[in-house]
Amino acid sequence: VQLQASGGGLVQAGGSLRLSCAASGGTFSSYTMGWFRQAPGKEREFVAGISWNIINERCADFVNGRFTISRDSAKNMVYLQMNSLKPEDTGVYYCAAVRYGSIFRRTDDYSYWGQGTLVTVSS
Repeated sequence: VQLQASGGGLVQAGGSLRLSCAASGGTFSSYTMGWFRQAPGKEREFVAGISWNIINERCADFVNGRFTISRDSAKNMVYLQMNSLKPEDTGVYYCAAVRYGSIFRRTDDYSYWGQGTLVTVSS
């Protein structure tokens, strides 16, 4: 499956962004989807995930209710709605997929990756 993330940009602290990830070339409904981010000089980290059957969602502790992950199987899309953004949320955000997987938090557990979209939150 091919993934393409979009929706990043520059936003002030406290603002919102919605990231989108378009999937193609596979059976989208069979993939657990995840969002990760990577800040400059840091390792890529898990942000949120949603299971292939839409039963489970997980978010990292630092999200603290600010972000929501969702998916639209009819459009082969997964979204990350980010509210109350903070400067520390700055980074490149990646979507990832693993077939019939659990919501893994490790990058190694995902088979497919998009190219990333840059989110910059100014103070």
